[in-house]
Amino acid sequence: MRILVLFILMLVISACTTVPEQIQGSYPDISPARVEPGVLGSSVRWGGVILGSTVRDGQTCFEILSRDLDKHLRPELEDHTAGRYIACTRGFHDPLVFGEGREVTMTGRIRDIEVRRLEEFDYHYPLLEVQNLVLWEKRRNVVVYRGFHDPWMWYGHYWRWGWGHPWWGPFPMHSNGRAEVRTLLPDPAIVESSVPEQIN
Repeated sequence: MRILVLFILMLVISACTTVPEQIQGSYPDISPARVEPGVLGSSVRWGGVILGSTVRDGQTCFEILSRDLDKHLRPELEDHTAGRYIACTRGFHDPLVFGEGREVTMTGRIRDIEVRRLEEFDYHYPLLEVQNLVLWEKRRNVVVYRGFHDPWMWYGHYWRWGWGHPWWGPFPMHSNGRAEVRTLLPDPAIVESSVPEQIN
């Protein structure tokens, strides 16, 4: 029984390791915090967490708090950030779907640097013209049980029932089981590709 549960869990986890082909490939190591005029026009692959969005000139522009990407090109769960950036893509993207806190990975070209007021600071935001956009599903936590005995076990001449509870027999059955909370890797919720228009 325990082996079956672990096998099913491994299938679930392995099913969440697919990298969308739209964001695969090699890109230069340019982080949002390192964007200077000399790298404008470069193609990059960035990801992070949506902080907000606005619609202008037929485009939806997201403010993103950047995060490093893991080996599956998903934003990592961490406090470190390489800065903020603005990512614009064609059309209307509903803020209830592409809402604050959702994780995204995108590829595109750096088109400009825009200065905006952030609190009391003039912040330099790189503007990314999005070509491919992946919105990741919300992360889910699961409880994994380790070290628990199966509910029915045969000890040669008697049965014992329960996770650590004797049903019959002269000796108590011990369990060193423990429960761990793990976060499953999110699957892509939405994958978009488009021919971008010039950002004004």
